[in-house]
Amino acid sequence: MFVSFWNKLSINQKLAITAWLFLAVPIVFYVCIRFYPTFEAFYVSTLKWNLLGAKKYIGLRNYEKIFADEDFWLVLLNTFKYAGLGVPISLFIAFCVAYFLNEITRWHDFIRALYFIPFLTTAVAMAWVWKWFYQPMPIGYFNFFLNYLGIAQQPFLKSVTQGLYAIMAPAVWAGLGFQVVIFIAGIRAIPRSYYEAAEIDGAGRWQILREITLPSLKPTVIFLTVVSTIGFLRIFDQVYSMTTNGDGGPLNTTKPIVLMIYEFAFDEFKIGRASALTVILFVILLVISMFQLWLMRKKP
Repeated sequence: MFVSFWNKLSINQKLAITAWLFLAVPIVFYVCIRFYPTFEAFYVSTLKWNLLGAKKYIGLRNYEKIFADEDFWLVLLNTFKYAGLGVPISLFIAFCVAYFLNEITRWHDFIRALYFIPFLTTAVAMAWVWKWFYQPMPIGYFNFFLNYLGIAQQPFLKSVTQGLYAIMAPAVWAGLGFQVVIFIAGIRAIPRSYYEAAEIDGAGRWQILREITLPSLKPTVIFLTVVSTIGFLRIFDQVYSMTTNGDGGPLNTTKPIVLMIYEFAFDEFKIGRASALTVILFVILLVISMFQLWLMRKKP
């Protein structure tokens, strides 16, 4: 029966069925691993549950407690600081590196690989190395260098004003290699004829950069902006590894939303509140990503 049915199909129909059969595996995977837990979080966020006891429906009370918590607003501000400062800084540095690296012909691949290595390195391992760099003398390299220049030692991770930026630095550095590679690919995808025509018309280096390179890189910038924003809004590894006991200190000045979710779920076993905070983060990520796509694709 199946053979007769298969033989009656056209070539295009057979190709479509074959394609959907191959796609069935990743579709089932994403439904079970991605989509189901996401929608389950919406349901769990309306419960009072400690993971072991009975589930009790409490409606939107978890959200009310979160919005009434002063620590939540501090953590939310920290999270936006990571994204608001980390994204433009990382994109600017990555573009500058990619722009000048693209003009290097000798050892280009080797230098590009050196920039990409931090992206392949475990975030926890890098965080511990940077934490070591920030230590007081005679251990910390940064304070040793500052002392050599005659500058007083800095508290870095132990400071309420410097801690967040000290953690942001390795986060920016870790993603730099990926952004550089994407920028180089975008620059090399620009037709060479554009540059040749501009040079014939007598355009200078800055004018070519402003009128040709940057406008042509708009799709690349959109992609990297969205991906980087999501990454910084979900920052966790560096904060957990570089702060004392992973508490996001001092005084919660470096704690992001994801670390707060972790504490609710695995330290206090408030699964419902952790799920509610996860839903809030999901909505924030969705709104910011959609707004960025709309804003950057909008025609001037």
